[in-house]
Amino acid sequence: MRTKKGCQLRERISFLNKSSWGFPFISRLDIVAAPFRRGHDSLFSLPPVLFSRAFLANPRAIGAVCPSSARLARALAAKVPIPGNNGFVLELGAGTGSVTAALLERGIDRNRLVIVERDKLLAKHLKERFPDVAVINGNAVKLCELCNRFDRKVNCVVSSLPLLSLPPATVAALGETLPKLLGQEGFLVQYTYRLTNAPSPLAPYMDRISSQRVWGNIPPAHVEVFRSRI
Repeated sequence: MRTKKGCQLRERISFLNKSSWGFPFISRLDIVAAPFRRGHDSLFSLPPVLFSRAFLANPRAIGAVCPSSARLARALAAKVPIPGNNGFVLELGAGTGSVTAALLERGIDRNRLVIVERDKLLAKHLKERFPDVAVINGNAVKLCELCNRFDRKVNCVVSSLPLLSLPPATVAALGETLPKLLGQEGFLVQYTYRLTNAPSPLAPYMDRISSQRVWGNIPPAHVEVFRSRI
């Protein structure tokens, strides 16, 4: 037997489950929540947020608390010679793409630029930001070894890899691989956050031909150009 209170309760439930337009109440909640979800996704796709997430996940692999500044990116790009029709520029540890943008502004052909980023989300961001540039989500050392195996000509390597925080075995592998990759005519442009004049971790493997301190970066950076001894 239906009571008056029972009927009133069912009427209230029915009202909550349906909007005045006949849609389920949950759909109205979904419509209200959608802008918040889009805002959340947009926030977490911003380059500084992606960089911070990558740093917190693996600080040793990132090696810095901030992305490279525009001044540092331009200083690196200025050291890179424009490749000919048979060569490539290889960027290692592209991060959020500040150096990549500077390389393109310098005049490096998009078809002659290959960028490598180990972090999956940063690599996805790079592919979206530079859709016409080859982006490889992978290990820089292994890629260089593959290039040597298949005799790929690289005119210049631009490296943002954190040499000072990488394991010694990884630095040694780079030091042995990069000279073979670049040959006698290629260049390596590398920056570190060394505050002293101590030799670069790559000094045992390559010859330094120039050095520049970039103060307009957090922290200040040391940009160096190396050539192979081969």
